[in-house]
Amino acid sequence: MYDTERMTLRPFTGTAADAALVLALDSDPEVMRWINGGRPTTPRTVRERTLPRLARRYACLGGRPGFWAAHRRADGAFLGWFELRPLDAGSAAVLELGYRLTRAAWGHG
Repeated sequence: MYDTERMTLRPFTGTAADAALVLALDSDPEVMRWINGGRPTTPRTVRERTLPRLARRYACLGGRPGFWAAHRRADGAFLGWFELRPLDAGSAAVLELGYRLTRAAWGHG
């Protein structure tokens, strides 16, 4: 777990609680607008595909995860996730940086 001035970043655990957070994020049409045209992700897809991807750890990163759940430090509210993961699971030579944030987190720097 890592803390910044305003956020706590933690690895995804793959739990039902994490699935509910990701499902709510991916069900917002505005959040998903530029990803898939605004279609919500189904609960089954979150359970079977999305959450395992978010909870994966990478040997080439020293066993660290590639995705981090972000929570506001002040109240613990889920803000979304940040990604720093290898494009090739076996090599850290090329990493992808990304994020997906709840609308409540938009515009706060």
